[in-house]
Amino acid sequence: MPSLLCSRQENTATFSAVTPYAELDSPRVEVSPGGEATTTLAVRNNTDIVEAYEFEVVGECAAWVTVEPARLPLYPGAQGAVTLVLRPPLSASVRAGEVPLAVRVVPVEQPGMVAVPETTVVIAPFHRYRASLSPQRRRGWRSGRFQVDLHNQGNTPVAMPLVATDAAEDLRFTFDEERPELEPGERAELRLRARASGLLWFGRPVSRPFQVTAAVEAETSGDQPLVPEELDGELVQLPLLPRWLLALLALLLALVLFWLTLGRKAVETAAREAAEQKTIELAKEGKLLAPPPPEQPKPQVPPGEQPGETPGGQPPGGQSAGGQPVSQTVEVRTGSGRTNNGASESVPEGKLFYVTDLVMANYQGDEGLLTIELGDRTITTIALETFRNQDLHWVTPLEVSSEEVVTVTVRCSRPGTPPSGRQADRCVELVNVSGVLRDAPR
Repeated sequence: MPSLLCSRQENTATFSAVTPYAELDSPRVEVSPGGEATTTLAVRNNTDIVEAYEFEVVGECAAWVTVEPARLPLYPGAQGAVTLVLRPPLSASVRAGEVPLAVRVVPVEQPGMVAVPETTVVIAPFHRYRASLSPQRRRGWRSGRFQVDLHNQGNTPVAMPLVATDAAEDLRFTFDEERPELEPGERAELRLRARASGLLWFGRPVSRPFQVTAAVEAETSGDQPLVPEELDGELVQLPLLPRWLLALLALLLALVLFWLTLGRKAVETAAREAAEQKTIELAKEGKLLAPPPPEQPKPQVPPGEQPGETPGGQPPGGQSAGGQPVSQTVEVRTGSGRTNNGASESVPEGKLFYVTDLVMANYQGDEGLLTIELGDRTITTIALETFRNQDLHWVTPLEVSSEEVVTVTVRCSRPGTPPSGRQADRCVELVNVSGVLRDAPR
């Protein structure tokens, strides 16, 4: 390089301090993110020495502006040029609009003499966004909750209206916000609720697909159309009553019908057969009294006679009219698998007891056999499981002689359950004997 021009005075070198000339060729530079633009910077060396110039870009654009070449040497009075290359990235961080650009022109030999030319960079807007739906499938009885994620990847604020539709029109949709506004680079998470119009009581699960449309409302140039995002989702509606529960209910119904049609009849038949077998056994032993004859219609009572008297004015059996009504209750308590009996008070000497009514109570629902005897005569044998309350009445009273008693025998097979709801530990039967006590004939 040629030697520097200088003047010597008292052995001290001096230089003329002059700010270099620097000027950009355009006051405005337009550039699109992801693209490239250039502008020229002219520099002239106004000093009287050979100088080299370095360049430093300052401002928001410094990260994506380069100077070529990075160093420019000039002779005194000479002029040169460098190129500024602008390459903004396609990113939301490069916001659309006007941004100032300045370049510091720094002389190497005289760094204090800096020139700073300026221009304006116009960054074009671009629109890019992303939308997603999560989860894409939900299962529920009637409704499901989804999340719509929005991301504005453009460099300008936008509004993103959301619309949800289903082809069958079976669903209703609710958004937290139907028209969110997002700044460049901003994200938004919006909740979406899809609700079916009615419940599904039973059957198979039903799939209800739907679609969410996310669009962008912004001013665009004619060569940059905005295509909305289509997000597919699905609500699988579950029945309230699952199939296994329906099968269980059908089984229970079948069991109830079986009991009503066959089971109860089988139990009653078994009880009836047991009672008949016991009756046959008692008949073979000669202890069974023939059943009372069916009730006959009452004859018309002639005028002047009282009911219950013979035409001669005497009561049945040749007894005189009147008598003392008597009613006694015999209680028999028997353990399971055992036999026990109870008896009424014996008929007083010189008296006859005419039995007209027997009332039997099996209030626990016990199972077994009940036998009633008048003296040495068996009146009846009844299976306990065939009744809870039963009464017998005789038009012709049954005669119990003096010193005889009414005996009640219970063979307990299985104690029942009283109204308290807890199974009893023994069988309990009550038999009420009613009739008339009269004097024995002489």
